[in-house]
Amino acid sequence: MPEVGGHLAENIAYFGRALRTAGMSVGPGAMLDAVEAVETIGIGHRDEFRAALEAVFVKRRQDAEMFDQAFRLFWRRRALLEKMMATMMPIAPGDPSNREEALRRITEALFADRKPEEAPERERIDVDSRLTVSDIEVFRARDFDQMSAAELAEAKKAIARLEMPLTFVKTRRFLADPHGHRADPRAAMRASLRAGGDAFELKFRARAEKVPPLVALCDISGSMSQYSRIFLHFLHALAQSGRRVSAFTFATELTNVSHALRATKDPDIAIRSASKEVRDWDGGTRIGATLEAYNKRWARRTLSGGAIVLLITDGLERDVRPDLERELARLKRSCRRLIWLNPLLRFDGFEAKAAGIRAMLPHVDEFRTLHNLNSIADLCGALSASGSPAADPRRYLKEMPR
Repeated sequence: MPEVGGHLAENIAYFGRALRTAGMSVGPGAMLDAVEAVETIGIGHRDEFRAALEAVFVKRRQDAEMFDQAFRLFWRRRALLEKMMATMMPIAPGDPSNREEALRRITEALFADRKPEEAPERERIDVDSRLTVSDIEVFRARDFDQMSAAELAEAKKAIARLEMPLTFVKTRRFLADPHGHRADPRAAMRASLRAGGDAFELKFRARAEKVPPLVALCDISGSMSQYSRIFLHFLHALAQSGRRVSAFTFATELTNVSHALRATKDPDIAIRSASKEVRDWDGGTRIGATLEAYNKRWARRTLSGGAIVLLITDGLERDVRPDLERELARLKRSCRRLIWLNPLLRFDGFEAKAAGIRAMLPHVDEFRTLHNLNSIADLCGALSASGSPAADPRRYLKEMPR
């Protein structure tokens, strides 16, 4: 059996890094496993070699298309590859949008450090024609799941530049305020005693104001992974703005990543630290059990002060049990506002048909989408306002079948 070494092991490692840059979850351990897998099967047939790499690198169903495009681009003769990139060879049939985005993300990852070849004048004009003022609007409306690696990096920078809301709300406590509308006889008496009782000046007070804390519960299951990663950047920016932010991730178990988001101002380091604490990324979904764990262990610590809760999930619970509706109702009673962010709302024909969505909708205050930069900007505005009729969940409750 031939030994794997020399440039082949280096190429496998480079191939793994390219997949990671393109958005797949590939770590150093997976690269070592890939080399070991090739050592085990030997280099005999292209299909066996591809199957070994796919078994190691592909952990999610949506990554299979990206891996297929990357393998086609990477493991072929260099001259043929460059020719294909220069002529923009059409891809194999299938879902056109998904395959096109996967191909673009992979090619950017593989050739990020390469100097572009001199292209014909016609091709340069085609590329330049897309870089117009309206391209910014198209970029802000583009789905996160369809962005290339470079566009995802630019989206993260755009999120960091957003003006984060710091809306103050009145509390039940009172503070001394000369312009207040409520008399404070105790303060007036104390001031009179300090003056020897000869003078009496009426004092006033007003309700204290503070920024309500924010609690985020992010679904990191396979169908929500890309959106949750972007939203963690938004939460990091909120935490750095001075707001009290508590962030939790969940798939099959609940993980508190609040400290990781507050520990550093660098968003990439913060997200990397948060990822190390999570053990169930890209796993299944257990929303009811996760909400029960949060209500029992963390609710009293994080919901004080009239917190606003953001629930980021598509609501596709496999095993819908009575505890889902019970725990979500309990969470709503404990917070000021409960906002559900669901990427499925990006589809115009969305209907509340899934059992998990039907169980959760009656217990949320607002129902919003989360799939592009525009939706995150709208969320910033929603956190500064009291609500919007467009986000009223009763719009979908009327359409729910009995």
